[in-house]
Amino acid sequence: MATLSNYDQQVRDFFGYLRVEAGLSVSTLDAYRCDLDLLRESLIAEGIVCCANVTPKHLATHIRYLHRDRGLQTSSVARHLSTIRMLFRFLQASHRIESDPARLLETPTRWRRLPDVLSPKKMKQLIEAANPKFGRLWQRDRALVELMYAGGMRASEVAGIKPTDFKETLAVVMVTGKGNKQRLVPIGKPAISAIQQYVEELRPKLLRFDDGRDNGLLLLSNTGRPLERVAIWQIIRKLAKNADLGEVHPHTLRHSFATHMLAGGADLRVVQELLGHSDIGTTQIYTHIDRSQLKAVVAKYHPRP
Repeated sequence: MATLSNYDQQVRDFFGYLRVEAGLSVSTLDAYRCDLDLLRESLIAEGIVCCANVTPKHLATHIRYLHRDRGLQTSSVARHLSTIRMLFRFLQASHRIESDPARLLETPTRWRRLPDVLSPKKMKQLIEAANPKFGRLWQRDRALVELMYAGGMRASEVAGIKPTDFKETLAVVMVTGKGNKQRLVPIGKPAISAIQQYVEELRPKLLRFDDGRDNGLLLLSNTGRPLERVAIWQIIRKLAKNADLGEVHPHTLRHSFATHMLAGGADLRVVQELLGHSDIGTTQIYTHIDRSQLKAVVAKYHPRP
């Protein structure tokens, strides 16, 4: 007779596959785990304790629950569905189940929500908020913001940069993105200058502990440990508050980078490569932002809008 451990073991096997074969990042795995924890709760409520007993109806009920009862946005529901599909494809491919109950599920319509973007002027205000008045770690914070904006990096990517990833003579940084995929990202003079100042003046002071706690990473906390994503979010939020910019998230810098590149005439494929997007469809959202700005200009200045 099936027991609850059947489902848990199948999910553990799935995550073993994702870690070893797919090479997904820790943050991605954490998101998948949360998705499947919610699925587990729904299946238990339906009296299902083994993936072999799951039907399309059970999964459809779970998807409706996420949208109607938990109020998740369509994009979040679509991600949950993607996780569920991956799980059951794996289980069928590894002969743990006979048929895939997720194969007939329809993907929710993806509403296009334009990401938050700072104007070049506001972006400059955010960067300049990292100054001596901001505290003794302002050089690190300036290097952090300059790097994220100069290269369109994710918080997890900038947190994982090592001093050896910074190629000063070539003005590039080696960035390790999702799935451990690496890419070379050019950065400008302001970012290079900020990194140099931090490395020469502040970072040696943060390395006062000779126990390897820095893990060989570039950006460190006051205790000499690597900056984590939560700390990066807190730094950006505090800088934005000091600059009177309201709520700003680390990903806003990435959105701003892409939007400003395209507005300046950069090719979409080039921006895709710089962002590390595997699918150009993900990058195309920024072209919609540009079009919306054009519409605003027409509405404001055309004699008959």
